[in-house]
Amino acid sequence: MTESRRSRATFAVLAVTVRPIMNLLMSKQWSDAGKLPRDTGFIVCPNHITEIDPVVIGHFLFNQKVTPHFLAKASLFKVPVMGWILRATGQVPVDRTTAGANRSLEAAREAISSGGGIVVYPEGTLTRDPDLWPMKGRTGAARLALQTGAPIVPIAHWGAHEVFPRYAKRFYLFPRKTSRVVVGDPVDFSDLMGKPITKTVLDTGTERILDALTTLVADLRQEAPPTERWNPADKHQKSTGRNFENRDFDQ
Repeated sequence: MTESRRSRATFAVLAVTVRPIMNLLMSKQWSDAGKLPRDTGFIVCPNHITEIDPVVIGHFLFNQKVTPHFLAKASLFKVPVMGWILRATGQVPVDRTTAGANRSLEAAREAISSGGGIVVYPEGTLTRDPDLWPMKGRTGAARLALQTGAPIVPIAHWGAHEVFPRYAKRFYLFPRKTSRVVVGDPVDFSDLMGKPITKTVLDTGTERILDALTTLVADLRQEAPPTERWNPADKHQKSTGRNFENRDFDQ
């Protein structure tokens, strides 16, 4: 996916407008950016704690001269203004139909082959864990890595949720918060490459990604993670949407 002139121009405009806003909203503590691959395309796997996560991760990657491409819900491309920006910057719509999924995979492959970073949230949506730890993941990132051979780089962040909490309706600007981002080592998939892409292989790869992310988040928070990863299905929670709690179950 060679960046088009329109994509480069749109990113330039966003850099001029969005980066100063992000710098005003939060101070930055970024570490281990040197672990980002520079000689190949790669898959970025961040934790997901608030709706402004993509802006935080996009800001970080762009500052490291990595053009960020996100796998984003197809419905977002229909939102006025946002949809135009997503299309103009070459973001990848995720369509759950078979044909749409194939197009998404091909676009992701192009982004990787061009040397860029394709961002895939392994949890699939905002974490349902009450304490915002990484929850049980979905297998899309592992599948993409196994199909392309691209390295998976976990990137954890913490602090943006204090500015805009999960599913909030307003920003909390004072006192000024700090956004902390750390890059982890690529997740080791060497023993999985070349194997048939079965459910067992995908689940194994996904758990490795979430284990790496959880370790990074624990380091940022200086807290011990839970011994068992949160599974929305076990808690009778919906996998998508704001109103994910099962009120009858809670009672």
